[in-house]
Amino acid sequence: MDSPDPLPPDALDERRLRWRALLLLLMMALILASSALYLMWVRGAFEATQPLYLTTDDSDGVLVGMDLTFAGFPIGRVRKIELVGAGTVRIQVDVPVKDAHWLRVSSVYTLERGLVGAARLRAFTGIPDDARLPAGAERVVLRGDVSAEIPKMVSDARDVLQNVAQLTADDGALGQTLVELKTFSGRLNSAQGGLVGALTGNAADARRVGELLAQANQVLRRVDAAVGKADQQLLGREGLVADTQATVRQLNGLLQDVRQSVQKVDAVLKEVQGVAGNAREATVNLGDLRADVESSLGKIDALITELNRKWPFAPKEQKVTLP
Repeated sequence: MDSPDPLPPDALDERRLRWRALLLLLMMALILASSALYLMWVRGAFEATQPLYLTTDDSDGVLVGMDLTFAGFPIGRVRKIELVGAGTVRIQVDVPVKDAHWLRVSSVYTLERGLVGAARLRAFTGIPDDARLPAGAERVVLRGDVSAEIPKMVSDARDVLQNVAQLTADDGALGQTLVELKTFSGRLNSAQGGLVGALTGNAADARRVGELLAQANQVLRRVDAAVGKADQQLLGREGLVADTQATVRQLNGLLQDVRQSVQKVDAVLKEVQGVAGNAREATVNLGDLRADVESSLGKIDALITELNRKWPFAPKEQKVTLP
């Protein structure tokens, strides 16, 4: 039996080329499928998630696939945006279960749009110990739109500029104040009255104020002289206070004499009690002692009389009654 004829070299090369092309296509398909699966895994397509629904009245800037961030880290992704009843926008966010513990019942959600850049969907948790957010919860988004404040800022700036224009006008309050200040400066620099004339408004009043000041200076000088004279009379070397001090010293001496006389009386009384037989001698001693006491009391009376004469605030009459 004859063997089959071998293929020509051209046919063999063509068959090898087909197999290589088929193998290359299979490898490309495998690479594409692996890449797609890897991207899906990286994007969290195979993670367990729980839905979170955010409602707002305007979803401008929100796109499917944008991240929900917490402290700068993405913890969720927008899956669907739909318009529900009463014109409210409902945003569905898929939050991975492993990151859901960052969201609490008291968490706050904001949609921020700046002048430059895309919108940002952010979550804030002020009480970390609060209860965890349940799956399928619905929360309201707080909007912070900087561009929406621009018309209000322009309106406020326009009002400020109008107020400034009114103040700086010729008939405005600032203009009138400057005119009055210029008039006051002119009066102040003039030779008629100086500062007093500028304050009073005319030269006659300025002269009158000057005369009143001169009279006040004269009265002050007189008062100063009277005070100096009174000081000399009271506190001078020969003043009332010095005389009073000398009188007090004399009075102290007299009181010392009286004290000594009383001590003598006490001694004599002891002698009288101890020596009953010597009555005549005790009587003579008592008479001398009484004379000493009367002399001391007379000196005290004279000193008190002189003190009343020198002291201007003492009563008019003083009497000393001897025992």
